[in-house]
Amino acid sequence: MRLRVDLVPQENLSYTDVVLVVDVIRATTTATAFLEAGAEALYLTSDVESARAFRDTDVVLAGEEGGLKPAGFDYGNSPREALEAPVGGKIVVMSTTNGTRTAHLAARSAKHVLLASLFNAHAAARLAHQLATEEVAILCAGKEGRIGLDDVYTAGVLAEFLQIMGSYELEDGALTALTTRRAYPDPLEPLHLSGAAQALRQVGLEADVPFCAQIAASPAVGMLEGRVGEALIFKRAQRPSNSGQG
Repeated sequence: MRLRVDLVPQENLSYTDVVLVVDVIRATTTATAFLEAGAEALYLTSDVESARAFRDTDVVLAGEEGGLKPAGFDYGNSPREALEAPVGGKIVVMSTTNGTRTAHLAARSAKHVLLASLFNAHAAARLAHQLATEEVAILCAGKEGRIGLDDVYTAGVLAEFLQIMGSYELEDGALTALTTRRAYPDPLEPLHLSGAAQALRQVGLEADVPFCAQIAASPAVGMLEGRVGEALIFKRAQRPSNSGQG
């Protein structure tokens, strides 16, 4: 089995098996928190206007532009807020600058797309390992086309969990992520140092960073189930059985 880590999204990337999409600060952490709060489904759009197109339907709008809640949205992109949101049984439509766009990139070719973060790292890695037949790829959202230390570190944590469950052939991106993980015993340090955290500090939302640094606190994993219009439909995956590989 191969373990691949793409450190930044690129248009020419393609996948044949399982992809774990990572945008730890904050989209995939917030998505997991909404599922943890009982959301029936997440509709991920690639831009804010596509999300607004759902405004007249019975949905909740969440996301960010420049780190802040877009005009007319119900929630921003804060996982702290999402975990406490009254979204039980509801559909949450999400649009963010990096994470939801990266999910769309993965969905072009992958067999399975999962939303991963530190918050659900163990559950996401376990499900990916169970589903994969030839390769697990981790796709880091980065920050506006550039590598993000926070996402690379998270990919290293996921890679560690995957290696516990089975034997993987590691390519260079995976080795880079694992090296980054081992350089920082405390997850809060690389997250605080990242450009994503610096951007949050500029808009007064730095309190989200410690939340995003929690490792394996949630069993919820968003899994791509289909599409509605331009949006990708993610639902909470069923708990993996013990019948997977490894």
